Amino acid sequence: MPLSRKSQNNDSSESEILRERVYGPGGLSGYSFRDRLVIRCADQLFYWLIRIICSTLRWKVRGREHLDDVIQSGHRPIFTFWHECIFGATWFWRNRGIVVMSSASRDAEYTGRVIKRFGYGTARGSSTRGGGRALAEMAQCLASGFEAAFTIDGPRGPALVAKPGAVTLARHSGQPILPFHVSISKVAELPSWDRLQIPAPFSRAEVLIGEPIYVRRDAPAGEVSAKQEDLQRSLETLRATGDAINLAE
Repeated sequence: MPLSRKSQNNDSSESEILRERVYGPGGLSGYSFRDRLVIRCADQLFYWLIRIICSTLRWKVRGREHLDDVIQSGHRPIFTFWHECIFGATWFWRNRGIVVMSSASRDAEYTGRVIKRFGYGTARGSSTRGGGRALAEMAQCLASGFEAAFTIDGPRGPALVAKPGAVTLARHSGQPILPFHVSISKVAELPSWDRLQIPAPFSRAEVLIGEPIYVRRDAPAGEVSAKQEDLQRSLETLRATGDAINLAE
């Protein structure tokens, strides 16, 4: 039976509400004057820093066929990567409309506003604060045709240890996880928990895309755990491969 005009209007309205929620600028009314000033300054600083530096990098992509296979099969990827390479990843995947899991903290307000300038959306929550709500919103985004992404060891680590959010979302949505890594030949590492990498201008940037990981909706706990191990192993392999390539060249 075809949908009624009223039902179609409701679907359209819900889609617009979702789009505004994940892509809209968001308000700062809950923050103090000092915090609002810091957030706005950090927003401008990091936006221009990423734009200026990353536009000089010499990009090379390996494994693009894995992304092409996902798209051609009618699926939407759940991009998954380590927090350390968020600087380069933000530039490389810009303007795809990817919805990123973002923690419900003040620090996340900085990154959230910056990445929205590059055409991303955010679902607010984390593995410890509002995670279930954010995962539900990301599932809704995937169902509405948007792509999704996780900095899989964020928001506070431990670094290089994959959390279960991507596997959980893949199981409930039927969409594949697509792990990737950005390896840059020359970087400065910040003294943060993730050792965030700031590329040196004109460096080589290798983007390595792994094979998609599918998780069945009816997968038992043992299979889900195995998929989590597959994701951890894939990300570790991509990171090691990228580092080896940059050392050899």
